Amino acid sequence: MIISPYLVAIIAGWVVSQGAKYLIVVVRSRSLRHLRHLYLSGNMPSAHSTTVVALASVIGLKEGVDSAVFGLSFLFALIVMYDAMMVRRSSGEQGEAIQKLIKEQKSNVPLPRAAKGHTPVEVVVGAILGVIVGWVVFLATK
Repeated sequence: MIISPYLVAIIAGWVVSQGAKYLIVVVRSRSLRHLRHLYLSGNMPSAHSTTVVALASVIGLKEGVDSAVFGLSFLFALIVMYDAMMVRRSSGEQGEAIQKLIKEQKSNVPLPRAAKGHTPVEVVVGAILGVIVGWVVFLATK
């Protein structure tokens, strides 16, 4: 059976990052009741960054950093990380502000969901974790 290192990198990046996110919340709160953090967006580390950087790392290690597909994966990773920090974070802050206004006004309008984005530190830590996951996947699937 052939296992794609590229798909393994994506899955492993997401699992490791979301698992780390859950562990951080558990340690901080001293409670295991935070299972939602296994699938929610936002918080430390960025699963978006970990996943795309793990994929780009495996591509770079297998295909070479001078390959066209690595160039595309690098660009894709930059766009995803920029979006997580700037666009999604901004829309999440706007969503929280709207929720606060609705509550203050005691309006009957249903509260919208405020999706959380990432701080630059969360994105950088996710990217570093992605490089580590990418190396491990590369070595495990050689």
